[in-house]
Amino acid sequence: MTPSPIPTLTVLTAPGWQDYELLDSGYGQKLERYGPYRLLRPEPEAVWKPGLPEKYWKDIHARFIPSPEENGGHWEAVKPLPERWQMSYRSLKFWVQTTSSRHLGVFPEQACQWAWITGQIKAAGRPLRVLNLFGYTGLASLAAAQAGAFVTHLDASRKVVGWARENQQASGISENSIRWIIDDALKFIQRESRRGARYDGLILDPPKFGRGPKGEVWEFYKLLPNLLSACREVLSEQPQFIVMTAYAVKASAVTLHYALQEVTDRLKGQVTAGEVALQEKSAGRILSTAIFARWNT
Repeated sequence: MTPSPIPTLTVLTAPGWQDYELLDSGYGQKLERYGPYRLLRPEPEAVWKPGLPEKYWKDIHARFIPSPEENGGHWEAVKPLPERWQMSYRSLKFWVQTTSSRHLGVFPEQACQWAWITGQIKAAGRPLRVLNLFGYTGLASLAAAQAGAFVTHLDASRKVVGWARENQQASGISENSIRWIIDDALKFIQRESRRGARYDGLILDPPKFGRGPKGEVWEFYKLLPNLLSACREVLSEQPQFIVMTAYAVKASAVTLHYALQEVTDRLKGQVTAGEVALQEKSAGRILSTAIFARWNT
């Protein structure tokens, strides 16, 4: 057997933001601007010294105080902060708000993937059916729909699907362009395979751990092979793209590269993999936030 070539990894950043900035990072935290509001959140990857003087770090609207439980904690207000507010990225408009999981409803670094998905859909020159699993508040789905695809968006949380639908309305995207599903991702895609459903594009953002709407347990390392096997079965005869991102897992981008390569081994095209990152405004350092792999024709 011919040895598989060693993957070349790349780092993707997210240019084009007006409403978001990574102002600075360091000492295990990051200082960000979401619209007009400056927020402070934990960031284990920021092992260096901050680039800005301390006075900038004190001039904030709120900070997230983590609890001993993983992903738990609360926000501590420093200045008045609304319950939620609207932001935009290019032609997308969406709502953000503080949550007990420290997240705000948008991962700004994912803008690089939204742009890539948009490019893939427009380059196809034909109507595409796209499936977005673990779709969260829907920004990748909105980008795909805005580019002309018909999107099936799935998340296990009724609350975040409702949030995603509000983002659809805010962006002025047709209700007929997205099908909203609240279900367990693995069960759904296995059913789609049995039904003969086929998709031209797949967007995957599997968490480290999660629960379906009926208490189904998702574990990244245990169930990802099953998910990818089902993904292979629902690809159309002319698939256009697959993109997968993973946060807070011990796997490397090389792992995702080989996993996606196995899914697409019968197809022409290429797999690329690497890290998704944000670039500081202060010192220009690159803060890695996730790993990714993607395939396209």
